[in-house]
Amino acid sequence: MGGIASIGVPGLIIILVIVLILFGPRKLPEVGSAVGKTLSEFKRSAKDIMDDDEDKVRKEELGEKK
Repeated sequence: MGGIASIGVPGLIIILVIVLILFGPRKLPEVGSAVGKTLSEFKRSAKDIMDDDEDKVRKEELGEKK
């Protein structure tokens, strides 16, 4: 399946309406900020994991060449 990347504009509008109903217009900026910070931290962690894996592969390749 396509996952989150295939939600599209109508899906995002529906999600926004549901969040607006659940939290109200006053809480919406707080919720948006929290979601943004969470996604940012997730992306940073995923990048760190990928970088660590690449470093490990490079070290293994250098060890094999010796």
